[in-house]
Amino acid sequence: MRATVSYTLLRVLLFFAAALVLALFGVHGITLLVAALIISSILSLPLLSRFRDRMSMSLTRRVDKFHAQLDEGTRAEDGD
Repeated sequence: MRATVSYTLLRVLLFFAAALVLALFGVHGITLLVAALIISSILSLPLLSRFRDRMSMSLTRRVDKFHAQLDEGTRAEDGD
């Protein structure tokens, strides 16, 4: 869960940083939001890849654990 929160926080910070820089250059309104979204998305690919990989591994572990619990429950029901 910590990996997901840290990745999301970094994405939001990157968006606000891009919006701040664009605002300093005089971009306003919906154009500011759309441009900041596009720029932050492009920048997050190389800059946050390590955090994204960590989040992905964490989510995969949780899903695998959940599936293992489901399989264990199914086997227990079949045994009855």
